[in-house]
Amino acid sequence: MSRRSSRRPLAPVDLSTRVGSVALPNPVLTASGTAGHGDELGRYVDLAALGAVVVKSVSAEPWPGNPPPRVHETVAGMINSVGLQGRGMQAWLDDELPPLAGCGARIVASIWGRSVDAYAKAAELLAGAPPEVVAVEVNVSCPNVEDRGRMFAHDVSATTEVIAATEGCGRPRWAKLSPNVTDLVSIAAAARAGGAEAVTLVNTVMGMVIDVEGRRPLLGNGGGGLSGPAIHPVAVRAVFDVHAALPDLPIVGVGGVADAVTAIELLMAGASAVEVGTATFADPRTVARVRDGMEEWCAQRGVSAVAELIGVAHT
Repeated sequence: MSRRSSRRPLAPVDLSTRVGSVALPNPVLTASGTAGHGDELGRYVDLAALGAVVVKSVSAEPWPGNPPPRVHETVAGMINSVGLQGRGMQAWLDDELPPLAGCGARIVASIWGRSVDAYAKAAELLAGAPPEVVAVEVNVSCPNVEDRGRMFAHDVSATTEVIAATEGCGRPRWAKLSPNVTDLVSIAAAARAGGAEAVTLVNTVMGMVIDVEGRRPLLGNGGGGLSGPAIHPVAVRAVFDVHAALPDLPIVGVGGVADAVTAIELLMAGASAVEVGTATFADPRTVARVRDGMEEWCAQRGVSAVAELIGVAHT
């Protein structure tokens, strides 16, 4: 005769969260640049079951990207210099968006530009997008051709100007910021001043790999952006510092999220949602496993809602 288990069933967990005015069924999103332009991950994951799908950054016009090699594995992650290759916003709206919207996913479009006018044009093209596009992530971590290639996100006034210029998208805007600055709080405040409802923290950390046999940088464009587990503590610190200084500014945390614990760590630092990126290159199902793992983690510890975890490390 088998013994009946004495374990009580775990109580249900409310995974819902909000990023500013955007309500999400759970706090787990894909990270821009790691899930393609459309429904590429749909064969591995139910995209409608995620909080949202954040697509690869798209510019107003087609852009060829950087020369190869573009991606290289590092000891604790990867470094890339893809260079935001894409066919342009109109092609994305016509070809990539419909199948993604058709699978029931909530979509966060991501835009970039090499000038303020280019950002404005990309945003205006999004104005007529369907309601499945719930928000726009404005990737300000791009070289500014009007300022000798300096990133917009490395300058307070440039950040405010770009975010203000993207109002034409007609949707809530999240400013994706660079960690490669000395005062991230001031940049986050500048994004909010420009009209951003939230900030996404953080983009990649600048890095380089040298081909010691060839005696030259390994990536075709020289340096690149480091992502993955190596930058997770950087992301946690960035989220913590910005939440401490600007507690009413919603944050989407990104950087080295690979399981429930790394995701929950960002929530406790102050993020309302997280994005999963580099880990999906090794296993595209990771994003769903992070969501399921968070639910299990909370249930095992008597946490009835993930919203209870947001910013608790500050208390």
